[in-house]
Amino acid sequence: MLDLLANPNTQWVLVGTMLLGITSGVLGSFALLRRQSLLGDAMSHAALPGICIAFIIVGSKEMLPLIIGAGITAYIGTYLIQAFVKHSRIKTDTAIGLVLSVFFGIGIVLLTYINRNATGNQSGLNEFIFGQAAAMVRSDVNLFVIAAIALLTITFLLFKEFKIITFDREFAQGLGLPTVFINGLLMTMIVASVVIGLQAVGVVLMAAMLIAPAITAKYWTDRLDVMVILSGVVGGLSGLLGTLISAPISGMPTGPLIIVSSCSLFFLSLIFAPKKGLLTKAIRLMRLRKSTSQNQVMQGIYEFIEETGRNTLTLDDLISVQPLSGLRLQQTIKRLQKRNWLQRSTETYQFTDKGIKEAHQITLNQRMLQMYSMHEMQFAHLPMEKNNWDFLSLPNSEQQPLFELLSKHELFPSVLQERTEDR
Repeated sequence: MLDLLANPNTQWVLVGTMLLGITSGVLGSFALLRRQSLLGDAMSHAALPGICIAFIIVGSKEMLPLIIGAGITAYIGTYLIQAFVKHSRIKTDTAIGLVLSVFFGIGIVLLTYINRNATGNQSGLNEFIFGQAAAMVRSDVNLFVIAAIALLTITFLLFKEFKIITFDREFAQGLGLPTVFINGLLMTMIVASVVIGLQAVGVVLMAAMLIAPAITAKYWTDRLDVMVILSGVVGGLSGLLGTLISAPISGMPTGPLIIVSSCSLFFLSLIFAPKKGLLTKAIRLMRLRKSTSQNQVMQGIYEFIEETGRNTLTLDDLISVQPLSGLRLQQTIKRLQKRNWLQRSTETYQFTDKGIKEAHQITLNQRMLQMYSMHEMQFAHLPMEKNNWDFLSLPNSEQQPLFELLSKHELFPSVLQERTEDR
């Protein structure tokens, strides 16, 4: 690996793929939030005819003319998509599919013509379909560096404007910003990031370079500035990993491995992200189910005691007052016993002193929540959330009006009233 990294060609490829990943990740964040992720796929496919036309005109595989040609047709494809959506009844997804297919079909026809031509047999344009990062040389990387620095600098300088137009274009117009120019500039930058990545990743896979780093970063933060930075880091890391994995293996394509690396980072974020990951959500849901079933059983037992005056319950009584599944009910009872809220003697169950106090608070909170829901407009000023209700945490001045309403209601029987007064 050290010998490979000492190779100048490997160094150029590594620098080029990392710059591509950073640029695509940063601009892909705006494309994702503007719900234009698939637009990148249409741009990359629409760039193929421009590459072929530029080669026919120039007669050789010079990177700058090919990039210019790709950029022109990609921008034309983007304009056509927006024009179809604006001036016809065609939806965005249909317009993207139409432009993508037509331009890619034209590109394949032109590519076939070039390959059959005597001067085009060794053109190497087929590399643009799936990419061949290993074919990059110093001049290509220099072009990447210039383009990446320009795109990242513009993003930094106009970040506030891009942010406003991404989330609220009407507000941006109200501020007097040139929204048409800013929107056009952002689309041009996205086109440029797609075009410069075609040689490394290819027409087919380029859309993933826009989407994967951005959606990965979105799992770790809700702030746009942090998301843009994280997306660039993920894109650069994907380029680094893809290049390092493919370098020691002869014939292993770098571009697809960059995409695989990027998507692997996405799946790791999908599962392990601290706030939005599936594992975190599963743990949170499991805790919520435990808490809910525990509160349901506690309230059910408390209400049974209110209605019957009996302080002991059999298992059949527990099943009747709280129809949870048998396994969940047994698990909940064990948790209540472990917390010393419920005790068992032979075949009956009863609250401990600690348990009756906790059950009282749970029942009182639940009934206060019902009163709050019935008179919500009257208590709209209360700093409470229905999914995190804790009546007893309110100041006494806020508790009293709800107490007065509850005291006139059947939800506040004498047993609950006496215990509340005692507490």
